[in-house]
Formats: sequence, structure tokens, C-alpha cells
Amino acid sequence: MKKYKAIFFDWDGTAVLSRKAPVDDIIGPMKALLGEGVKLAVISGTTMENIGGGKLYTYFTPEERRNLFFGLGRGAFNYGFDESGEAYTFGEKLPDREMLVQIHDVCYAIHKYLLNEHGLNTDIVFSRPNYCKIDLMVENNRGEALFLQEGEKERLLETLSAHGFVGGLKGLVELAENIGREMGIPVLATTDAKYLEVGISSKSDNVNTILGFMEENHGIIAGECSFWGDEYIGFGEGIFGSDSFMITDKTRAGDFFDVSETPGERPKEVEQLGGGVKRFEEFLISQKRCG
Repeated sequence: MKKYKAIFFDWDGTAVLSRKAPVDDIIGPMKALLGEGVKLAVISGTTMENIGGGKLYTYFTPEERRNLFFGLGRGAFNYGFDESGEAYTFGEKLPDREMLVQIHDVCYAIHKYLLNEHGLNTDIVFSRPNYCKIDLMVENNRGEALFLQEGEKERLLETLSAHGFVGGLKGLVELAENIGREMGIPVLATTDAKYLEVGISSKSDNVNTILGFMEENHGIIAGECSFWGDEYIGFGEGIFGSDSFMITDKTRAGDFFDVSETPGERPKEVEQLGGGVKRFEEFLISQKRCG
């Protein structure tokens, strides 16, 4: 495998097993590459507090941190580090309070529609800064393993069918975006089967912003980057998991890899390697230039 100047990667299920799992195994390979000037960008839907307990960056020296980036919050936040090792944000995409309330209204309308028309109960997480998470399988508790679980897609499709909802996951995405249009809010909906996430941005915004920064400041282009995740899998009719949003017009010339073992369709750009977090760790080790 070729050596990359920048590596973008999902966190839960790709770099670590869960948000509360030890980070010891991934720190060494990351540190080695950061020290050699390789740019590493963690791309995740969560917040900094949930990446290595909010302290991941403290494992690295100020010089190493200058090669570390975070694209978090489903497009909301992008972080880099200055010469002193202090974090700064750039290219934020956050709704104002009025827009956030409107996103909440759209999600509540989705909840009411599914309950009134199909008898399907959902829960909504309203506390995200730029989107809502609609829990489509309220009785399915993932615990700390927040990434897509084996069999979840099939269980959700069975649930939707049992409640008379036609169209599967694509139908849910279209429902959310149609309700948004009817309410005058151009929302973007994504899904990992258990959750329908509705907001104004996605991982596409994170990777585009960070790659743009790397290109402007370091001359790095998409063909010199790789993008790793465990949720590229398709849910039918062109609907793919959250990591597929790292594939954009700007990043498409890069290389995309999936460490998930789950069988199924992926975007044509993605190579399924399997092997889970261990496979990603081995990749990082193989990218070391010296020693």
C-alpha cells in the first residue's frame, strides 16, 4: 500500500472499539506518524469530549499536534493546533438558535408522522449543536458500542415493514428531507439503521474543510490521502452509512477503505478490507517512513 501524506479516519469502530475503550494501542502508531509530518484527521459525528475522553491530543507534543486535526459534530467543528499546541477552530458550520429550533421542529414532525401514521415510536436526542438523532429502534440498546451493529439493518427493515412503512431506509431519508422542505428547512438526513440523523451538515463538510486547509497550507491534494471507516455499507437504493459522506467531489481522488466485516454493498470508491480496529492499527504502523 502506498504511503499517504494525510489520513482521515472515523473514530468509533475504526480507531477504537468504543468511546470508552482504551486508546493505548492506537496512540503509538499515531504518534509515530505525526512525528514524521503525516497529517492525521479524526472525522466523527461526536464531540471532542468523546474522543479519547477529551484528552487524545495530550498524548502528543505541541510539534506533533500541528499535524493533528479533528472534524467533529457531523460537520459542525474543525480543530487544528497552533505552534504552542493549543487547539483552534476553523470552518465551523453551526446553525443559529432560530435555525436549531427549526431543525428540532422538523424532527418532532418526523416523530409525530411515524407515530400517527404507522404506530412506530421513536426517541429524539435534541442536545446536539447542529442536528438531532432520532432513535428508530428504542428497544435496541447499543451500550458503549455506538457504531453499526451486525443485524441492525435487517431488524429495522423488519420493524418498518411490520408497521406498514414502505420504502425502507431510503424512504425514511426522503421522508425527513421532504418534511424539511415542506417546513422551509433544507435539512440533510443520514442513517446508520438505528438512528436517523437530521441537520444541516455532515462529514462531507468536515473532510472538505480540512482537506481544503491542508491543500492551501501544505500543498496536499486528495490523491495523496486515504479515508478509513467502518460505516460505508449500503442500506439499499443508494443509501450508504455515515462514513460514505467522506466521499465528495473534492475528496473522490483519494483512497477509501472499510474495516467492517459486515457483508453488503459499498460505494464504488470503497475497498472493503475488514479486520476492524486491528486492521486500521496495522495500516498506521505500515505507514511509518523511518525505522
